[in-house]
Amino acid sequence: MKLFSTLFDTNRHRLLPLAAALAFLLGACGRSAPAASVDPHAGMIEVFNGAGYGWVTPKADVPVSALSAADFAAEDGVVRYQGAAYRAVQGVDVSYFQEEIDWNAVAASGVEFAMIRAGYRGYTDGAVSEDERFRENAANARAAGLEIGLYFFSQAVTPEEAAEEAAWLVSAAEPFDVTLPLAFDWEPIAGAGEGTRTAEMNGAETTACAVAFCAAVRAAGYEPCVYFSRWQGYYDYDLSQLTDAAFWVSGTGDWDDFYYAHAIWQYSFSGAVDGIAGSVDRDLRFIPIAQ
Repeated sequence: MKLFSTLFDTNRHRLLPLAAALAFLLGACGRSAPAASVDPHAGMIEVFNGAGYGWVTPKADVPVSALSAADFAAEDGVVRYQGAAYRAVQGVDVSYFQEEIDWNAVAASGVEFAMIRAGYRGYTDGAVSEDERFRENAANARAAGLEIGLYFFSQAVTPEEAAEEAAWLVSAAEPFDVTLPLAFDWEPIAGAGEGTRTAEMNGAETTACAVAFCAAVRAAGYEPCVYFSRWQGYYDYDLSQLTDAAFWVSGTGDWDDFYYAHAIWQYSFSGAVDGIAGSVDRDLRFIPIAQ
């Protein structure tokens, strides 16, 4: 009776709080209260990052993609969108690696747009150079009736270098009828050795470069775009700082599974297209249908 009498406050004539009473009883019995179960992934989402599945905390202020596997059908290396929210058009992205291209044959095959590499920065010396086939590709793709956008393969290590690349790309675009975005394509160089100037870059620094590039492109009257892999999009870039730019996502597969909304999806590195000898990257561009 002594144990239970301590639970009653005779001066105030009320029971002690239930939690304190329970703790007292369990302590008296030599037992501890069970620990609360904690979900280690609370507030996170599971995504395919290109290497496997992982958990990430979503950016609350970055629009989310509404695409699903049911929206796509793949046949003979060509992925087609069959949903109702977009008109999706087929495209390619090219550089001098594709050598001479018969753009009339490309257009006849059903390809409607091309993202063309205009220039690049060297990953060792940092020099800016023009793609050897840029002008030929831009002129002939437009003559064949394709819409074109341009991209710059960046190895910028500062926002100032990225802005320089943007200014260079704007100047390169001026002689051509460029109706699609000017894109910042910053990629890590795997296995390039100690001479790689971007080897120590982190996500915050890369994001700052992308922000500077996009600001310069937008100020010149063009639509900016940022190209990135699934991994870069989830772990490197802070996409919340880039929401006023178009996103061009590289994520090969039979359907577009990237979590955040984007304008262009690069779905193959080994596509076959009439007019191009050898393999070529294939893309889908999503044009919203007004509801």
